[in-house]
Amino acid sequence: MEPRLQRRVQRYGWDLAADDYEPLWQAQLAPAQTELLAQVALAPGERVLDVACGTGLITLPAARAVGPRGTVRGVDLSGRMVQATLHRARALKLHHVEAERMDAEQLDLSDAGFDVALCAFGLMYLPEPERALQELRRVLRRGGRLGLAVWGERARCGWSALFPIVDAEVASEVCPLFFRLGQGDALARLCAQAGFIDVRTERISTTLHYADADEACRAAFAGGPVALAWSRMGQTARERVCAAYLRAIEPWRCGSTYAVPAEFLISTATSPS
Repeated sequence: MEPRLQRRVQRYGWDLAADDYEPLWQAQLAPAQTELLAQVALAPGERVLDVACGTGLITLPAARAVGPRGTVRGVDLSGRMVQATLHRARALKLHHVEAERMDAEQLDLSDAGFDVALCAFGLMYLPEPERALQELRRVLRRGGRLGLAVWGERARCGWSALFPIVDAEVASEVCPLFFRLGQGDALARLCAQAGFIDVRTERISTTLHYADADEACRAAFAGGPVALAWSRMGQTARERVCAAYLRAIEPWRCGSTYAVPAEFLISTATSPS
């Protein structure tokens, strides 16, 4: 897909997913987000950039870690996600949080303005993640720290059948290389090519828990990366893709609940000094 069109698909898709994303995904992504924050070890007073901030699942814990003497700036391609982050920050009186709509591949930010840059589960959606990593290095100060999280190997993510199921129904053309960065050392190599040093990666095995088939399908279709394609389907098509998806995750059903295996990949690196 042409990069500009892919960005539009991402923008409108995540606008549609904004209301469902947090209740459906906060607990599922928490192990990776907690580990990511632990590895970058934020300190009071630091300036943090959170790219692809979504509804603030990393932004707000980062704000608590750096305290009121620090700053956290979230950016996301989805305006509705940005508004959700700002709303939650204000409700929690985290007045040192800022958020705005911005393209991760072309950050409208000054050079060397941040101590730490984070991107949790956003890099794999970008048409050109290489450009985003170059931008992240540019806005980090010398010796600044980078923290990334993506999904791991396709074969270790039991929910990965989602994409071909949707593409067979609607030409969504979303995330054609979704799992590319989780393969082997692909993410580490991209970080090194962007000029980062001390690149470290860690794989985390996890399980996605769903109370029932309805919750599993809502997480897959309404609150995630295929929300735009889902919005274009009629009721019959929706029933068809849900049935196909439930067949795909049937091996991990226990009664009415599901425990679907998945893998996260955490990567940290440093901007050269």
